[in-house]
Amino acid sequence: MSPVTTLTERTTLPLARAINEGLRTAMASDDRVLLMGEDIGPLGGVFRVTDKLQAEFGSARVLDTPLAEAGIVGSAIGLAMRGYRPVIEIQFDGFIFPAFNQIVTQLAKITNRHDGKISMPVVIRVPYGGHIGAVEHHQESPEAYFAHTPGLRVVAPSTPNDAYWMIQQAIQSDDPVLFFEPKAKYWQKGEVDPAAPSAELHRTRVARPGTDCTVVGHGAMVTALLQAAEIAQGEGTSLEVVDLRSLSPIDYEPLLDSVRKTGRLVVAQEAQGGASVGSEIAAHVAEHAFYSLQAPVLRVSGYDVPFPPARLEGLYLPDADRVLEAVDRTMHY
Repeated sequence: MSPVTTLTERTTLPLARAINEGLRTAMASDDRVLLMGEDIGPLGGVFRVTDKLQAEFGSARVLDTPLAEAGIVGSAIGLAMRGYRPVIEIQFDGFIFPAFNQIVTQLAKITNRHDGKISMPVVIRVPYGGHIGAVEHHQESPEAYFAHTPGLRVVAPSTPNDAYWMIQQAIQSDDPVLFFEPKAKYWQKGEVDPAAPSAELHRTRVARPGTDCTVVGHGAMVTALLQAAEIAQGEGTSLEVVDLRSLSPIDYEPLLDSVRKTGRLVVAQEAQGGASVGSEIAAHVAEHAFYSLQAPVLRVSGYDVPFPPARLEGLYLPDADRVLEAVDRTMHY
C-alpha cells in the first residue's frame, strides 16, 4: 500500500478531486470508514471521485459491488450496525430508486425504532443534476424525496472547499446523510483550505452580499445565482446570493435575515417545482417573514415533466437568464 497523503496547505482543486481528498482524509483518520459502490475500485468511479483510493487503502476498504443498489444500501446498514462507517456511491441520481425502500424504510427509521440505541453512520453519495448531456435516469434531482423523510440528513455542497469539508463532516455524523454532489460542477475548480471548515455541516451561508433581492439555491444552482448577481450588478440591482448547503435540516436564520433586509426572495433549483425543497422554503419564508416581504416569493425550477432528452436540457434547466426574469418580476411588483 502506498503512503496516505492528505492536504496540508491551501490549494486549487476541482470539486470531484476535493471530495476525493476529503474521503482520503476521513479514511486515513478512521479505520472504520470504508467505501462501497459500482466500479469505484480500480476505475475510480464513473466520475473518478474515488480515483486511486483502492490502491492506497486496499480492496477490503474500497469495495467494488454488484449492480444492486438495494443490496449496497442493505449491506451498509448491516456494516453500520457492526460499528463501521460506510460511504456508498450511487453511480447516478436516477439509480437510487431501486434502493428507495432500504433508505426510507430501514436506514431512516432504525435509530428511532431502537430508541436511539443503534446509530446509522451511513453516507450515501449521489451525483445529481443536469448539464452533462446524458440519457434518461442520469440527470435527475431527487433530493426532495429524502429531505421529506424524517431520520435522514440531506446536504449538497456547491464549492470544492465545502465538498472537501462536508464529506468529512457527513462521515463523522452518527445519522445517515444523503450527500448530493452536483455532477455538472465536478470539474469546476476552487480553493480548498485544509486548515478549518468554513461552516458546520448544516449551516446556510451567504455566498455574495446584496441589498435589493435575495436569491437562494443549492448545489449547481449557486453558480447560476452568482452569474445572475454579476449581470444584475451591471444593471444596477444588488442580489444577495444564499447557498443552502443543507436541505434537511435547513438553517433558515441566515435566509430569513437576508429576506428581512432585502424584502424580496427568488428560490431556484434544478428539480421540479411541485412539492419540492423550493416549495418548503417559499412557505417557511412566507410564514416567518411575511411582514418583511415587499413582493411574493417567486420560484424558478425545472418543469414538472420527466427530464427531457439531452438536446432539450438547456430549455428545461434554470439558468441565470430565468433567474433574472424572476428578479425583474419581483423588483417591479
